[in-house]
Amino acid sequence: MSTPSIWNGQVPLSVLKSMSRGSLIETLGIEVTEIMPDSLHGRMPVDARTTQPAGVLHGGASVAFAETLTSTAGFLSIDRDRFHVVGMEINANHLRPVAEGWVTGVARPIHRGERVHVWEVRISDGQERLVSISRCTLAVIEKPSAYTTPESRSRTLHGSA
Repeated sequence: MSTPSIWNGQVPLSVLKSMSRGSLIETLGIEVTEIMPDSLHGRMPVDARTTQPAGVLHGGASVAFAETLTSTAGFLSIDRDRFHVVGMEINANHLRPVAEGWVTGVARPIHRGERVHVWEVRISDGQERLVSISRCTLAVIEKPSAYTTPESRSRTLHGSA
């Protein structure tokens, strides 16, 4: 027996990548790698874009990675024609430094209500050791989702949509 999916329809990984162009997600090298029935998986490089002056993963980059995964997960789980998700609160505990390679993250829901979602993200290093754990609260607002490609964002911001 398979696990029922928490997602609202299917959005290909290529579409998520296209929407990330021209944003912090692209700048940090964050990628969504897998959409499982009850979790969203991604990865982020540990390199000059994401490290602090001491040469290890910057806590702010970890938080940006976690919020990216939770916002994407929220986006995938709502009726996007009627709703949009926005971050309300995020916290993180940084447990282990990472100096190179990639970190992976897994976002899972703790609570998915009509107006509020709470998601947990576990970030691990290349040896699957826990690096950071975050919890993010998302507001579900009643307006069509604003997540789109850079070209569509530009048209909307400049009034030609």
